[in-house]
Amino acid sequence: MYLTDTHAHLYSEQFDDDREEMLARAIAAGVQAFFLPNVDKDTIEPMLALEAAHPGVCYAMMGLHPCSVNETYLEELAIVRQWLERRTFCAIGEIGIDLYWDKTHVAAQEAAFLKQVEWALEFDLPVIIHSRESTDHLLGLLAPLRRERLRGIFHCFTGDRRQAEQVIELGFLLGIGGVLTFKNSGLDAVTKQIGLEYLVLETDAPYLAPTPHRGKRNESAYLLRVAEKLAEVKGVSLDTVSQITSQNAGRLFGLQG
Repeated sequence: MYLTDTHAHLYSEQFDDDREEMLARAIAAGVQAFFLPNVDKDTIEPMLALEAAHPGVCYAMMGLHPCSVNETYLEELAIVRQWLERRTFCAIGEIGIDLYWDKTHVAAQEAAFLKQVEWALEFDLPVIIHSRESTDHLLGLLAPLRRERLRGIFHCFTGDRRQAEQVIELGFLLGIGGVLTFKNSGLDAVTKQIGLEYLVLETDAPYLAPTPHRGKRNESAYLLRVAEKLAEVKGVSLDTVSQITSQNAGRLFGLQG
């Protein structure tokens, strides 16, 4: 079995005491590739250190998270740009708009998102999109930019079928994580109607741990629980879910065919 965690903040200080053991548990559970989204300038160094320690297993992205967009976002974006010119990354992310925590900087979040999407097209990279309470807003921003090279993942997708179909129509994949296992999330009913070829798996570790670990620190080993739930929802084998979602991730990130 080959599972791919397309979104995990494994460089987080929450793993400082047992990072190597946590990775070993994940690998033992069948997770063989980990994609690391950046947050802001403070996470670059630990993220790149983790990638360097585990080449061909951990893959770094570069971007500015919407919750780190504030009055100094142009300075943060300049750092992102410098890194994009310095070396190759697997994606630009995570980027987007977050209307859950604070709506003070919505205009700046929008500007930062659009600039980073522009860079994704320039560097021919996928984008990893954070869309908390903002899926329709982001779909509206992306629609005029639609083109073949514009691709990526709507990370932690929790929307309805209409939104899922719009995401797919734009050429994006849906990132499915621990929320799928939450009682009454409704995500099971949505994913049941969406082809596996449009889905990838993620943990968002250390956040959003699946049932029965909900409320505790999430880790990549728990991706197996998400895969098991998706197999149950789709009425297919765990191996089928593992194979197809990992192939989807490999194509998107340029690791295969």
